[in-house]
Amino acid sequence: MKKRLLSFLTAAILIIAAIATGCGGEKPTTPATPPQKVELNVSAAVSLKDALAEIQKNFEALNPTVKLTYNLGASGALQKQIEQGAPADIFFSAAPKQMNDLEAKNLVNKATRKNLVENKLVVIVPKDSALVISKYEDLTKDEVQKISIGETASVPAGQYAQEVLKKLGIWDKIQSKAVLAKDVRTVLTYVETGNVEAGIVYKTDAASSEKVKIAATAPEGSHQPIVYPVAVLTGTKQEKAATDFLAYLSTPESKAIFEKYGFTMSK
Repeated sequence: MKKRLLSFLTAAILIIAAIATGCGGEKPTTPATPPQKVELNVSAAVSLKDALAEIQKNFEALNPTVKLTYNLGASGALQKQIEQGAPADIFFSAAPKQMNDLEAKNLVNKATRKNLVENKLVVIVPKDSALVISKYEDLTKDEVQKISIGETASVPAGQYAQEVLKKLGIWDKIQSKAVLAKDVRTVLTYVETGNVEAGIVYKTDAASSEKVKIAATAPEGSHQPIVYPVAVLTGTKQEKAATDFLAYLSTPESKAIFEKYGFTMSK
């Protein structure tokens, strides 16, 4: 009887030991560390604001580990910020000049640069305006007392506007009427609020507002083509995310958004 009891106890101890050993061999599951989000800083012309906002939603949905941060403004002002070391991974300019200046200082990755979209230059007036304006030359009329354009030193839209007005021989006649704005969206606001009788903006800016109407479009050949170049900057620390976003800007999905807001794609 004692032998049977001893055998039983021995077997029980062995079973318990085996179970304990088996349990001890299992390591507790460690929760997976979520991937760290990458912040991508994009300095872009303010005229791209609406299109880029929609593109951002789509891109971030497809790339949940990337957070896009836009710095929107006049291309000339953005250029100066980049030159002074402001954080920027991508530059999306409203004109080649600002991109060329950065490229000359080796701040642009030349291999990534591309002309992406194009625009047109138009005269706008308030929606309820009774002014008769059908061409740029009408801006010389006495009833047009104030005309807003972008700063000619830093805003591409202002530079294009000045180019058109000089080409048509009317810059000297309207220069005293000019109200210079820090960027093209400020020009739009001045016209929307009736602070000026007319303004010169991109076609896409006019299309973004229900408070203005297009009165005239710049004649063909009156200014340099309005081309928007984009490129990755050499100072980026997020090269993969930057090149991925640059590639996404050329996808059919992004193309449809740009065209929705009035841009045409560069060939």
